[in-house]
Amino acid sequence: MSRFFRAGESDSDETESDYSEELSNSESEDHSDSDSDDSSSDDDEATKKTGRGRLFEGSFSDSESEDDTVRVVRSAKDKRFEEIEQAVNSMANGQKINDWVSAQNEFDRANKGLQKAAGIISQTGVPKFYIKAVADLEKAIQAALEKEKSASKKMNASNAKALNSMKQKVKKNNRLYEKEIQEYEKDPENYAVEEEIIEEKPKVKKPKKVVVSDSEDDSEAEAADDGFTPVGAGGKSVEFNQENIYKKLKEVADARGKKNTNREDQVRILEKLLVVANSPYQKIRVLLALVSAQFDFAIGASGYMSIPLWKHADKYLNNLLTILEANPEYIIKENVPEEEETEKDRVSQNGEPVLIQGSIVAFIDRLDDEFTKSLQNIDPHTTDYVDRLKDEVGLYSVIVRSQAYFTRIELTDSISRTTTRRLEHLYFKPDVVIVAVENATAALLPPSVAKPSQDSSALIHELCVYLYKNATSLLRTRAMLCHIYHHALHNRFFVARDMLLMSHLQETIHQADVTTQILHNRAMVQLGLCAFREGMIKEAQTCLQDISGTGRVKELLAQGLSLQRYGAATPEQEKLERQRQLPFHMHINLELLECAYLTCSMLLEIPAMAQAGNSPENKKKVISKPFRRMLDYNSRQVFTGPPENTRDHIMGAAKALSNGEWQKSMELINAIKIWELMPETQKIKEMLGRKIQEEGLRTYLFANASYYSSVGLDQLAKMFDLPLNSAISIVSKMVWSEELAASIDQVSNVVVLHHVELSKVQALALAFADKAAGFVEGNEKLLELKTPQQTERPKKGPNANKEQATGKQQQQRTMGPRGGRGGRNQFNNGLGNSVRGGRK
Repeated sequence: MSRFFRAGESDSDETESDYSEELSNSESEDHSDSDSDDSSSDDDEATKKTGRGRLFEGSFSDSESEDDTVRVVRSAKDKRFEEIEQAVNSMANGQKINDWVSAQNEFDRANKGLQKAAGIISQTGVPKFYIKAVADLEKAIQAALEKEKSASKKMNASNAKALNSMKQKVKKNNRLYEKEIQEYEKDPENYAVEEEIIEEKPKVKKPKKVVVSDSEDDSEAEAADDGFTPVGAGGKSVEFNQENIYKKLKEVADARGKKNTNREDQVRILEKLLVVANSPYQKIRVLLALVSAQFDFAIGASGYMSIPLWKHADKYLNNLLTILEANPEYIIKENVPEEEETEKDRVSQNGEPVLIQGSIVAFIDRLDDEFTKSLQNIDPHTTDYVDRLKDEVGLYSVIVRSQAYFTRIELTDSISRTTTRRLEHLYFKPDVVIVAVENATAALLPPSVAKPSQDSSALIHELCVYLYKNATSLLRTRAMLCHIYHHALHNRFFVARDMLLMSHLQETIHQADVTTQILHNRAMVQLGLCAFREGMIKEAQTCLQDISGTGRVKELLAQGLSLQRYGAATPEQEKLERQRQLPFHMHINLELLECAYLTCSMLLEIPAMAQAGNSPENKKKVISKPFRRMLDYNSRQVFTGPPENTRDHIMGAAKALSNGEWQKSMELINAIKIWELMPETQKIKEMLGRKIQEEGLRTYLFANASYYSSVGLDQLAKMFDLPLNSAISIVSKMVWSEELAASIDQVSNVVVLHHVELSKVQALALAFADKAAGFVEGNEKLLELKTPQQTERPKKGPNANKEQATGKQQQQRTMGPRGGRGGRNQFNNGLGNSVRGGRK
């Protein structure tokens, strides 16, 4: 140690000893103190380094002893909370280095510590550092999962497994602390600061007088808080009154959208202005700004607007509509000239309405979209989804209320948009649910706005007819599809089919946007299921073929993404497809859809395959390629066990039906449990049993016609347990449509089968026809290669436009209306046009 520091220490010791001598009462005590100081000088170097003298030594030791006693008193709480905090810090370190295995272990350790401290937590509450940690952890996991999807280099298997398991654990754990997490997300910065202040207070023991003064200060602060005055940036007090309400509104509007604007402060200011406002005009202006401010909050990692903010926006919008209903002289419109900046209320003069610039229909659209987004992102198998779905009645009542308001002020475009929103909330629901929703809405709204409804079909018809007459082309199309879906859902097949055919939607739907195409696919699927329930097998298979036969049912119905497409689609495409997904309660059961489609394919394909065995012309006719592939795969299996799923049941039934074992086929079909999801299950099973008997008879005749010269109709009816009239009707239809070369002897009630063998010339003619068809198909492919494509460079010159137009016509005629290959006539037309174009 240098002499400089030694001199400083000796000087300080002298001054401290002088001061202590003045305070002491006897010299003996001073000598004893100095001796004790000298003896302990070597041991207390830390005290000397800080310049701490003898005067402060006693107080320091007292404070140390007090701290020791405090630690002893609170040892259980400190010990538990220290363990939790260590685990939380280690978990944060694991997040930073992307080590999710260690983060998972530390998360489990923190939760175990929390369980051990359950008794303490029940008294003091959950530590705020833990709430902050788990809230940040959930966001970090979501960010890591998004990054992992788009990353070229994937993380190792153990780390990825830990990350996925953490996602489920944290999601389940955070449901227990929803309120605390919401409080933290409102003000993350001040949340942790408050905890530090609260935890530091009990550490320092104060005399009773100080405690009393603190309580007095607290009471004074509470009294001051009751009547506090806000302070602005310049230190001046800010007051909200009638005089400056428009000025404050303008300040809030000017600050909106700027980078450093605190949106929560803006909402607080607007809420205070709403309390101050007393005239309808002032309240309308403040509520318009307040609803907009709710939508300005940034959407977090969840991907949708937080539910409390959504409910606030819904409440303020209801308040706005209440004021507009009570004061009809005020009208809110989008196309209104800008108002002059006056600080006076606008009042109706001479009965003329007061126009205010704003858009209620935009608020309705945003509120509905955010509701849909929340349903898309919430796990549908939890109670959170059901709780969120309960808010739909409130949203629907706001839509009905706004529709009545727009009808009163005659805003056709806004009426059409709100009517479409209302229709899209109802069209997929059964009659009972629609009536319940309408009655609940009527209970929430005044009688002049909404009335109870008992006929859902009349309500849907009324909404759709209004859109047919007044809406734009897109909204008319969507209204038509919703109307078709509703009719099909309630087993009105012929009405729905006639509407679809008369609207010609199938010809123009490929030009519509993606969401409308999804709605068209849903309507077609529901129409096919309706035909199936009515026993129209061929019509059902035709409606379901385009959707179920593609292998992309989830994407076409917006009910999820197929696993095999993850590698093919880019992250942007996946994000767009996820945004189009329908909420879970709107889904069509895909397993039921597949079961209905495969059952229809079985009833049509098995007789067709039996007929193709005797007729070379029908060998290439395939009704359902997916069904054929499944049947071939099942037939190649060496060992076939008992059926385990829906496909196995249908494949087993198909094999039994082709072998003439219609009883076994019926048992396998009836054993499928998915039929329980359909209404009137027993009626559907009876219908399927009757269809299996009829198709079994047709298959038997096709397969065994070459072995019989005649078959008794009584025997056929007995074999397949059919009435005699039904058997005669089936055989007569087969003979009349030339599917079966036979005639019916009505006297003896016998079917006489005719064996017609092809001559050599006929066989050669059929072979020639097959080769000619192959030749035409090859020429079509060659012509497609030679046809000018759209990617070619444009030609220049006076005849460039004519040649390009000719080329486009050639391509369209060759490819067909939707890009498929045309037949022989199309090929000839295309070839003739190309020759004529060349001569020009």
